[in-house]
Amino acid sequence: MTEPEPRAAMVAEPAPLDRTRFTYSIVIPVFNSQDIVGRTVDEVVAVFTEHGLDHEVILVNDGSTDDSWEVIAEKARAIPQVIALDLLHNYGQHRANLAGFRESTGDYVITMDDDLQNPPDQALLLIDEAMTGKDAVFGRFIQKQAAGYRRLGTRLIGQMNRRIFGQPADLTVSNYRILRRDVVDRICASPTSYPYITGQALLYSRHRSNVDVRHEPRAVGTSNYSFLRIFRLVLTILFSYSSYPLRLLAAIGFGVSALSFVLGALYLLKGVFGHSEVPGWTTIVVLMSIVNGFVIALLSMLGEYVIRTLQSVSGSEPYHVISRVPE
Repeated sequence: MTEPEPRAAMVAEPAPLDRTRFTYSIVIPVFNSQDIVGRTVDEVVAVFTEHGLDHEVILVNDGSTDDSWEVIAEKARAIPQVIALDLLHNYGQHRANLAGFRESTGDYVITMDDDLQNPPDQALLLIDEAMTGKDAVFGRFIQKQAAGYRRLGTRLIGQMNRRIFGQPADLTVSNYRILRRDVVDRICASPTSYPYITGQALLYSRHRSNVDVRHEPRAVGTSNYSFLRIFRLVLTILFSYSSYPLRLLAAIGFGVSALSFVLGALYLLKGVFGHSEVPGWTTIVVLMSIVNGFVIALLSMLGEYVIRTLQSVSGSEPYHVISRVPE
């Protein structure tokens, strides 16, 4: 008598890919970091060279007012793997990252800060996790070295990411991440003039994960990510990727409209069955309540259509590159 076959065969986990078979682009937005960015570049190149990883480092000067451009341009002249881009103005970290994405050629793209708070050796952990088949891997800081207002801003943006971009509850996002080429290509092809790389990475990826990484204190100077920049990022997320503000105003508009109709009906009943001390008062109040209620509701609905139209036709360039080294 033969033994019954097992109901389900055990499926072996696929072996991790060989990280040396791929190329890597490390994109680093640079802003007022003349005293530290050169050291950052040297350490990144040293780590990737030591581990035999084919790489390029793309430095994007985001309108620095110090000598950051001169520093990274000299690095690009001296190190073959380094490319330096100089943007016309200060466009913000996410547009600078987009400029680096469009310049990149690697099979995987890694984004990191210019101040060594993201230790370059931790990028190897991101790569190893990506080799298991993930198309987006985010560094999860073991202990984040940041001011209190930044941690508060991170929590707020995290809540918005979950509601707007479908970020899983068990996933932590950060600017220290690795994205597979197909995800990067989808981000580059997106027509928005207001890129938000983290949200777009969530939208255009499927297999995401975290890996624990160190977060070092800033070696030189203070963080350039001020409260105002966080506030602007919140507005970008809300008004470029979400209709929540308009829907909130629409709900308020419909509420005011309903209240206006009720108020108009009350004054109408008062005018018919009661006594009005001022002739014509009831008629004016009723007409204004009804008309204003309709106007508020109509404007709220029109606003919803306007924002959707603007999102569809917005095609202005999010940044301009004025110099590239090497040319």
